[in-house]
Amino acid sequence: MITLDLTLPDTRYPIHIGHGLLDQVELILPHLPIPQVAIITNEVVAPLYLQRLTQQLEQHGVRTIPVVLPDGEEHKNWQTLNLIFDALLAANAERKTTLIALGGGVIGDMTGFAAACYQRGAPFIQIPTTLLAQVDSSVGGKTAINHPLGKNMIGAFYQPRLVLADMDLLATLPERELSAGIAEIIKYGLLGDIDFLGWLEANMDQLRARDPAALQYAVRRSCEMKAEIVGQDEKEQGVRALLNLGHTFGHAIEAGLGYGQWLHGEAVGAGMVLAAAASQALGWLTEEDVARVQALIAAAGLPVRSPDFGAAEWLRHMGHDKKVESGVIRFVLLKKLGQAVIQPGLPPPLLESLFHSQHIDPTLALQ
Repeated sequence: MITLDLTLPDTRYPIHIGHGLLDQVELILPHLPIPQVAIITNEVVAPLYLQRLTQQLEQHGVRTIPVVLPDGEEHKNWQTLNLIFDALLAANAERKTTLIALGGGVIGDMTGFAAACYQRGAPFIQIPTTLLAQVDSSVGGKTAINHPLGKNMIGAFYQPRLVLADMDLLATLPERELSAGIAEIIKYGLLGDIDFLGWLEANMDQLRARDPAALQYAVRRSCEMKAEIVGQDEKEQGVRALLNLGHTFGHAIEAGLGYGQWLHGEAVGAGMVLAAAASQALGWLTEEDVARVQALIAAAGLPVRSPDFGAAEWLRHMGHDKKVESGVIRFVLLKKLGQAVIQPGLPPPLLESLFHSQHIDPTLALQ
């Protein structure tokens, strides 16, 4: 087991990465203020892992409240969030009842937001069951739900007490979800570690084959980078925004197609290709650099071409991005491979050209 610490001015918590961690309940018990937890999961994960976690906790005298939500990004909304509150109130859950997120990014985000709100702040723990959640969304305390006009626009910064990344849980992950997680791993190499980017190019086949050593290294390196960035900028006032590489375009894809049509990592993959193309248009990347980005994303099993919404629709969805300041869309682009920067605004002709480029697929129309 590898343990990383995420250190912030007013809190610090461990990120455990390893095998068989779901069965090591002793890692969880010290983080429970009282012996009561609510385990929030979904209809897909519950049959796999809910009983196993529940039994171990109850064997140590911990009372459990199971909360099973519908699965999918399209359910990351107020209505589903309220199901968590309904269950907590019905069970007389207290302010010190710990909420445990047992699932992927949707479950983690909603559980964290529910914890931030319930009785004005209850403790919570992340047990991510997808690769994307292990390398990104479970770490750093961003919690949110979606709105039809924009992804993750309603939420709170609220840190967990513990992140437990059990690599064994990835064995049941569908191939499409595995690729979606690799998108976020590629992001870390592109934004800040060119050596890691090279490692990913050399080891993509091993990652997709779920080689244990390759997966654990990729998760560890991703979490190291995210912990370092979040430690510098918890509330995304500066450097943390770099973690949104590919996300301005990606979130527009998710909103434009309708949440759940593409997985988050799929949209981010195509979004990183567009970010690389925009960086080339500014003279920062070469054509060979963009081809390298596209080849790596394709090798991960991710889409490299985005839906054809038309420029007006693209701009409408990107206008709801969280990085917009004073009406200006701020893009995360690449000065060079391994070095991301925040670019406030792009010239309209450049954007127009981008939305009519080879990176847009006219067969993927707005639904």
